Amino acid sequence: MQVEAFYRTHRYLVEHVQSPVRRLLMDEIDWSHRLIGIKGSRGVGKTTFLLQYARDTFGADDRRCLYVNFNNFYFTEHTLVEFAGRFYADGGRTLLIDQTFKYENWSAELRQCYDRFPELHIVFSGSTVMRLIEGNDDLKDIVAVYNLRGFSFREFVNLQAGKDFPAYTLDELMERGGEIAAHICREVNPADYFGDYLHHGYYPFFLERRNFSENLLKTMNMMLEVDILLIKQIELKYLSKIRKLLYLLMSAAPAAPNVSRLSKEIATSRATIMNYIKYLQDARLLNLLYFDGDSFPKKPNRVYVHNTNLMHVVNPGCVDREAERRTFLYNALHVRHKVNMCRHSNDFLVDRTYHFKCEPKPPYAKPNPKTVYVADSVQPGARNELPLWLLGFLY
Repeated sequence: MQVEAFYRTHRYLVEHVQSPVRRLLMDEIDWSHRLIGIKGSRGVGKTTFLLQYARDTFGADDRRCLYVNFNNFYFTEHTLVEFAGRFYADGGRTLLIDQTFKYENWSAELRQCYDRFPELHIVFSGSTVMRLIEGNDDLKDIVAVYNLRGFSFREFVNLQAGKDFPAYTLDELMERGGEIAAHICREVNPADYFGDYLHHGYYPFFLERRNFSENLLKTMNMMLEVDILLIKQIELKYLSKIRKLLYLLMSAAPAAPNVSRLSKEIATSRATIMNYIKYLQDARLLNLLYFDGDSFPKKPNRVYVHNTNLMHVVNPGCVDREAERRTFLYNALHVRHKVNMCRHSNDFLVDRTYHFKCEPKPPYAKPNPKTVYVADSVQPGARNELPLWLLGFLY
């Protein structure tokens, strides 16, 4: 009878899921894969995404699909393989698993399910800190991994203005950015929404009737306590050091980290500081910027806050506008593109081809024809100029 309780919960959750925006990732996933991992940082809507897929593909009453959460104490005494076998024998074919990291033997048993039940499709959510392919011998040859990000500016505008603007590729923006921006501006005024997005539009829980800043602070601490300490098996006594490091880096960002100074302030080794910085990047609290060809464990050339919402909650009322612009641009670009530190005076080298520079407004003293100038203007001016908000339509 315990299994029936899962079906009742599934039906209730699917019937009541609130998903006002269809996430672009829903149409990008190849759902024919038998094992799919959905990675995403805490707060971006992984649970809602799974339930939306169940609702749109199966409906609430189709017993071929079942959502389960490893928070359930049932799994302290029953194995995933046992549960999946019973579900499969009863005609179940699509198992949606949430909070995967809370099940100790998750990767090995996902492999067993894959091998033993040839018609079973499993879609599971995972923290960005979890290793699903690299360093995971159980899954690396069988799992298809996708990343769920926070809301793009496009998704935020669609939700707030009731529109259905599509995403555009960077090449499309480079070739006909003026035409695209003009089309969007005929429908909405992006400036009416952009400030709100930078402040609170990245995480879907701004839709909830709770204080956004307090909710985001709680989420950030959960990232540190669960996504880093628990998954990386770091002792709790080191939490205060990681929290202090995060605050110091976020307060200075974007900036080159002084690892020696940080090591003294945190009272830990340089190597540990670098490991902590990498964990904070994996948890999507920070972004690291390197010159092309460099990567961890080398010291990053710049440390950025992952998204502008985090900047506002950590330093409310004290966010530097120039830092905010560059943080938004980096976050928007790196979802689908390789972003590096530019060796010249520009901000970013994108896909080893495009040079991007953030400027508050035109005209520029000495415009470089090989540089893409990203400005605060609503619509593009020169051919090599794009409005900052338009980069939020890349996904």
